[in-house]
Amino acid sequence: MTKPRRRKPIDQWNGESIPAGQSRDVKLAVSESYSSMNVKIPIHIRRAEEDGPVVFVTAALHGDEINGTGAIRELIQDVDFQLLRGSVILVPVLNILAFDRHSRYLPDRRDLNRSFPGSANGSLASRMARIIFEEIVSRCDYGIDLHTASVRRTNYPNVRGDLSNPEVSRLAKAFGSEIIMNGKGPAGAFRREACNSGCPTIIMEGGEVWKVEPGIVESAARGVRNVLRDLQMLDGEPESPDYQVIVDKSTWVRAERGGFLKFHVKPGDIIEKDQPLATNTTLLGRERSMLYAPYDSVVIGMTTLPAISPGEPICNLGMLPEGTKPSQIRRFRREEDGLEGQVVEELSTNLVVVEPCDEAAQLKMNPHHQRESNSHPGTGESAVAE
Repeated sequence: MTKPRRRKPIDQWNGESIPAGQSRDVKLAVSESYSSMNVKIPIHIRRAEEDGPVVFVTAALHGDEINGTGAIRELIQDVDFQLLRGSVILVPVLNILAFDRHSRYLPDRRDLNRSFPGSANGSLASRMARIIFEEIVSRCDYGIDLHTASVRRTNYPNVRGDLSNPEVSRLAKAFGSEIIMNGKGPAGAFRREACNSGCPTIIMEGGEVWKVEPGIVESAARGVRNVLRDLQMLDGEPESPDYQVIVDKSTWVRAERGGFLKFHVKPGDIIEKDQPLATNTTLLGRERSMLYAPYDSVVIGMTTLPAISPGEPICNLGMLPEGTKPSQIRRFRREEDGLEGQVVEELSTNLVVVEPCDEAAQLKMNPHHQRESNSHPGTGESAVAE
């Protein structure tokens, strides 16, 4: 249920006036360091001459997820990024304390993205969350939060949002990603609590931690521009693929045995039920077992570490909607030959992907070879880090 909102004006920041048609670099104090120095977030505010929606675009809510930082820096430095109406609040690094430590988490080991809307008298994370809510979210009509996969994983670009909210659905579809994952998000998550407060918010997930990857940056920057165009805040036509897939269910396929993996798919691949995902081998390369897709799906995310133990996640698969044919989506992507195909190829350079051997031949060579079970826990967005 949406709570009543207490709005702060966009034209005032710490006593400084930001007139219509102007831009300002400002800083938001969110905490203090061990040496008693103020910890401040750098923020860029850009206003059009004409009134309109106020949109925040944030990155590095987890301090090691900096692909979004690269995208926001690109927008700030783009001379053609000129608003027709409304205002944007651009925050390249939201969690500055974690960013300075190259860490996902704050110094108190808490996850800032599980601490919203926060409190004035709580933990370090809770206090920071409260300031971010009061000073950023309270000024905005819409929000976009940019993320990557967690450590030792990579994600194909996808947008996530609670599609039961019409305004969230509008933002998610306008962003222009092929894949939209439907869900509210974890309890205490920034975008979930922003939506609860009356500020419809989506997130984008893409790429790896500690990297600024060209295709992911381009996907994120393009998506932000698309949303602003849909809100009639930016000139130009939206750029998006010929199709979008809404995923209501996702599953982490997990290893049943320890070993060293040979991958057979890459992030963004559209795959069919029972298609081989990875072969588990010994350190000497002898095949032990194989993992298979439980249903027609898109490979949303993958581990980038081939050495695994039982129970470790290998592939995050998003179930394709009923009636959606993998071959048709693959044909669309080949015909487009655009950013989406480029990103698939770029992300695959972090993995060694090979064609699977014939299973019958494997069984003949190694009688101990097994087909790994796909009966594993972990469905829905709760199985995916955010």
